[in-house]
Amino acid sequence: MSASSSFNCWWRQPKFCFQRKKSWNQTVDESFMFHTKTSNEIPLFYAALKNDVKGVRGFLQVSSTDVFERGAFGETSLHVAVMNDNLEAAVALMDAAPELVDEPMTSELFQGLTPLHIAVINQNLSLVQHLIDRGADVNTPRATGLYFQKRKGGLFFYGEHILSFAACTGNKDIVSLLIDAGASTRVQDHKGNTLLHVLVLQPNQETACRTFDLLMACDAECDPSLPLDKVLNVRGLTPFKLAAKKGNVAVFQHLVNRRRVFQCSLGPVTSNLYDLTEIDSWADNDSVLDVVVCSRHREARRILEVTPVKQLISLKWNLYGKHYFRMLLFVYLLYISIFTACCVLRPLKDIPADYPKPVTNYSFNTIYVQKSLNESYVTYGDHVRMGGEIISVVGAVAMILLEIPDILRVGAKRYFGQTALGGPFHVILIVYGGLVVLLCVFRLCQVQQEMSVMAVCLVLGWCNVLFFARGFEMLGPLVIVVQKMIFEDLLKFMWLLIIVDIGYATAVWTHYMTQTLMSIPDYTSLPVMFFSQFEVITTFINLPIDESILTPPVLYMIDVSLTVFGSILLLNVFVVMLNDTMSRVGQERDELWRTQVTDRMMMMMMHVITETPILSCPLMVQVVATTLMMERRLPRRLLPRFGTSGLCIGPKNQWFLRIEHRKDQMEPKRNHCNKTSIERVEGNQLQPDSTSVTVMRKRSSKRLTQWKLLRHIILGFKGAQAKGHKD
Repeated sequence: MSASSSFNCWWRQPKFCFQRKKSWNQTVDESFMFHTKTSNEIPLFYAALKNDVKGVRGFLQVSSTDVFERGAFGETSLHVAVMNDNLEAAVALMDAAPELVDEPMTSELFQGLTPLHIAVINQNLSLVQHLIDRGADVNTPRATGLYFQKRKGGLFFYGEHILSFAACTGNKDIVSLLIDAGASTRVQDHKGNTLLHVLVLQPNQETACRTFDLLMACDAECDPSLPLDKVLNVRGLTPFKLAAKKGNVAVFQHLVNRRRVFQCSLGPVTSNLYDLTEIDSWADNDSVLDVVVCSRHREARRILEVTPVKQLISLKWNLYGKHYFRMLLFVYLLYISIFTACCVLRPLKDIPADYPKPVTNYSFNTIYVQKSLNESYVTYGDHVRMGGEIISVVGAVAMILLEIPDILRVGAKRYFGQTALGGPFHVILIVYGGLVVLLCVFRLCQVQQEMSVMAVCLVLGWCNVLFFARGFEMLGPLVIVVQKMIFEDLLKFMWLLIIVDIGYATAVWTHYMTQTLMSIPDYTSLPVMFFSQFEVITTFINLPIDESILTPPVLYMIDVSLTVFGSILLLNVFVVMLNDTMSRVGQERDELWRTQVTDRMMMMMMHVITETPILSCPLMVQVVATTLMMERRLPRRLLPRFGTSGLCIGPKNQWFLRIEHRKDQMEPKRNHCNKTSIERVEGNQLQPDSTSVTVMRKRSSKRLTQWKLLRHIILGFKGAQAKGHKD
């Protein structure tokens, strides 16, 4: 799809609302109200609505009756009968006017919707059969109206074609009936989505999986050269990759299992070969791993927990990903250390006697100034420093050039906005690189203000070291927490702080603007006043008051209110915001710990070809993004391809990963015992002792239930038996 076509599809709904000067909901509501009105006012429509067969036949015999009369939706009388599941009236209309069978609706909301579309979506098998028997077209009609397009707030999306509607309803009888009538399983909508793509977008995942198998079986009978699940839409996504992008775990796992090759079963151990096609990023630049990392849907991260994606990630990270990444960390630390040394040892000389001093009320204490270009590179030490400066500039240019391909591939909005892809660290890196180049220009042009640029470069360069914390399981989640605090809590707090700062600073300045400039150094000008008030609110400095200066009483009142409102209330609000974030982080840490425990239990029951630790999901997204970054920037010959070639069991371009599953034979019995124990605890609610009633009342009911359950699990049946003997 071209850019102009995509824009036209997007612009249809805003244009529709703009032309009517009403909102989308208001326009749809009015259309439905007008539809109800026309259905009651037009005689033939009213007869079809009430399933009045005699009335329908009578009106059709009248010469003044217009069979093709349209209602508010651009519908005919047959549409009205089918929408209300009135089989008798619909049959009477089709017998009297067979040309109505393929008549589509003509309004912009329901454009292209035929009676067969409606019968299919209502799952009225009898009406579908009657329409097909009377020659209804099952392939050509497409419902392209705005009401059926995928949009924000839409209640359903069933595609455009009749077979697509049937597949989304999950009615196998109707799907089979349409295919037997000649409906093609290869139809695609205006975005290139096949029937399988549309099924991936359905909320009922179990029904989607069943229909998926039915469509694949029917399509396989046609023996096409390209399987239906390999067809791409206009965005270059197969149904498999679309399921990964949307986080549809059920459909994704179902497709993985369809491609799985069973090897053998030995007692509790089962060996399977998992097809890595479309999953492994080694041979696919738009693999499932790339799609998940770049996805805006949070549910997509759950795909990283699915076999064999989880095992493949662990293999990549543990065998070469973390080693290359930590080597990159070492190189960057060496680079930033060289740049820091060049900044600290920058060429300075004693200030000349004729150096022009700035006209200011502040004291001038400068004793060193920057050397000229000719004086900067004279001694051996200057030449060594020049080598470090060359390394700094070349490294900065290389950083910018390495970022450009990834920005073009992913898109600037996602590349800079998503935490998993590095988020603000890419902004820091590019700004740092640009400032280092600017610093080089300043040095060549002998600009004396290079110190300001140099200071910003040092801050950005060393902050970017935090980017490499994602390579360590202990530090990776903490860096994400810091990002959340900065971009969520701190930004919100700064808006409040700026408003309060402006109000109090201008209020105090109305008095000190009439005083001697240096009477109070912290209040010498309005910009300095803003900064001083900011420091006071954040308790960085004490309130600057000189009791020897005559001060109006109103300023004391302002200072007291600033202390109470700014330094106490606002800071406490900020602390509460941070506590809320930390509480969420604490829950995530608990979940992370539980995930690690679960992973270790899975490792006891699951054996991959190579013994590798399984990573937890919160850290795994960063690991995947980092691994993909390494694969894109390193020569392919340095990266091994995992798995086994499918030369013997499939096409040569397919690679498989063998995974062994262990199923504990005692697990069903344990689950049954745990279920029995829980039911017994719920049936025999333990009463607290009279001495602990006061304490127990202070606890929540949820905590009480958990304590009873924990107590029963610890004591087991021994406590119950002891209680029985005591009774």
